[in-house]
Amino acid sequence: MTTAIDTTKSTTPTELSEGCIVIAGGGTGGHIFPAIAIANAIKKLRPEISILFIGAKGKMEMEKVPQAGYEIKGLTIAGLNRTSVLKNISLPFKILASFFQVKSIFKKYKPSLVIGVGGYSSFPVLRYAQAKSIPTFIHESNSFAGKSNIALGKKATKIFVATDGMEKFFPSSKIIISGNPVRSVIANATINKSEAAAFFGLDATKQTILIVGGSLGAKSINDAIVQHIHLFAEKNIQLIWQTGKTNSTHYTAVVNAKENIWIGQFITQMEMAYAAADIVISRAGAMAVTELCIVGKPTIFVPYPFAAEDHQTANAMALVNKDAALVVKDKNANIMLANKAIELATDIDLQQKLKKNIQKLAKNNADELIATTVLQYLNK
Repeated sequence: MTTAIDTTKSTTPTELSEGCIVIAGGGTGGHIFPAIAIANAIKKLRPEISILFIGAKGKMEMEKVPQAGYEIKGLTIAGLNRTSVLKNISLPFKILASFFQVKSIFKKYKPSLVIGVGGYSSFPVLRYAQAKSIPTFIHESNSFAGKSNIALGKKATKIFVATDGMEKFFPSSKIIISGNPVRSVIANATINKSEAAAFFGLDATKQTILIVGGSLGAKSINDAIVQHIHLFAEKNIQLIWQTGKTNSTHYTAVVNAKENIWIGQFITQMEMAYAAADIVISRAGAMAVTELCIVGKPTIFVPYPFAAEDHQTANAMALVNKDAALVVKDKNANIMLANKAIELATDIDLQQKLKKNIQKLAKNNADELIATTVLQYLNK
């Protein structure tokens, strides 16, 4: 397992070094936190190596990566807007500009290899590296690969994937099934429920449901909770509710300091939230699924239905088909979610069954495997 890096020591690649590694991508926590886990694993094995992140300006990696102790450079790039054609007019110019920015960064830092973790900022970085014959590595966290990663995979050195069956997207000779890297504070947590419940001002003796929908929030999940908020109090069930940024003021006002609920836009110490929870309600992004397998929590997934290739439903059903989780369709959340959560909270036998089965699917050493493999190609 990895340990957190010592952020009091510089990890900034201020000197040109043949050992410099670039990690590119971001946009969501599902890309950023695995990238940081990989970086930490590399630093644990080879502390002398410099690591530089490259992300997209204005995205959350520009905040989260420096907090982890690493330098990051931002590209002026955006993804395809699927709801407004007009907003895509400037996209070709942003992509072109990003390639010039990548060229400038590479000229200064001279990376020996590049790791892409997903998100649209990874494409120009890996494409430029491949053009310069620099070894490139991809980590694909989902069960359905993104189009950029599929294109990049043709010239990638190795491709790390979370699940089997990815030969339909990538050359089989390049695939390594690694699983998804998880933050060490979660993977190695030893917090008991009493300590964690006290952190949120809750009662450790009561059934507690953790509700998470991503950094922006999940409207269908949040609205379903609001509509049935009284039911949880009636059943003596506590909530730890991460609303996300969207409409957070409204949800907080509805809760109005109820004793059985902790509510906030974002939970910075997820290890505490997982330890306090008996049950989790979550989207089914790849990293959410991975973390929930590792912490072994009975989970109700509400897959985001508009994810590319509906991959969140595929992620969730892979667990449901192994009796390792429950699922509620997004369109049915308002009708079914609260009642299903309450039913699960009152069925301890089902909780134990789901917990036992989801723990079987956990992969704990993805960060070490990726770091060890990548380092074999350093300065080859």
